[in-house]
Amino acid sequence: MSTQHSRSAAKLMIAPATFLLFVWMLIPLVMTIYYSFRRYRLLSPERQGWAGFDNYSNFINNPAFWSAMGNTLLLVGGVLIITIVLGVLFALLLDMPMYGQGIVRILVIAPFFVMPTVSALVWKNFFMNPVNGLFAFAAKALGMQPYDFLSQAPLASIIGIVSWQWLPFATLILLTAIQSLDSEQLEAAEMDGASPLSRFFYIKLPHLGRAITVVILIQTIFLLSVFAEILVTTNGGPGTASTNLTYLVYAKSLLSFDVGAGSAGGVIAIILANIVAIFLMRAIGKNLDS
Repeated sequence: MSTQHSRSAAKLMIAPATFLLFVWMLIPLVMTIYYSFRRYRLLSPERQGWAGFDNYSNFINNPAFWSAMGNTLLLVGGVLIITIVLGVLFALLLDMPMYGQGIVRILVIAPFFVMPTVSALVWKNFFMNPVNGLFAFAAKALGMQPYDFLSQAPLASIIGIVSWQWLPFATLILLTAIQSLDSEQLEAAEMDGASPLSRFFYIKLPHLGRAITVVILIQTIFLLSVFAEILVTTNGGPGTASTNLTYLVYAKSLLSFDVGAGSAGGVIAIILANIVAIFLMRAIGKNLDS
């Protein structure tokens, strides 16, 4: 069988799955766009009507919108900084020969496989509970007043929880990149008298550039839609202190029962996510070509 026939057969076999995936993604998107232009509230579904761009205007002019946008950027930026810095440190540590290295790597990667809802519940009740949480117990043991993380620093607490979830992913990608580094370069630099810091900044860190770009790209796309951690821990509060764009869409659609405004917010979130994804894809393309 020729190469052209093999490719045609492969395309034919994956065509049904591709079509189903396309329909599965297209139908919700079309329905969201449709309802974003209609006046549709769940409490009065009989009062539907064409709203035009009123839903978009109402969503953007909502005082909580800009607060949610700022929280979204802070959440994404904070998690990226924490996971990349600690990911590099953990990757360097795990690359060193040690006893039980395989078990240590499994333990470091394990949090990534915990569901967001479960991890949020564990952090909320086991660690951050101001009455009987582990942090409160440690504060009392040191003679200090327990700190209510979720009430007094809600967004920082969520950044910490999400960073704990995504740190294993960044560590795994960066560890793979470090292990692909040619050891002869490090040995030559060491023989020339380069210090460990010099070897890190001039050899290892430039080598990690592409892996760091990949981590930023993938994590940013997922971090823009963080929802379960906020719902379980703070419900977007106090006020809108921990409300991001995704939670605001949920609040508009299912808490305020305004499907039209919620759908408009969903479309806005999709547009912003695609802008960020395109920007990062171009950045990573330039990085890979360089």
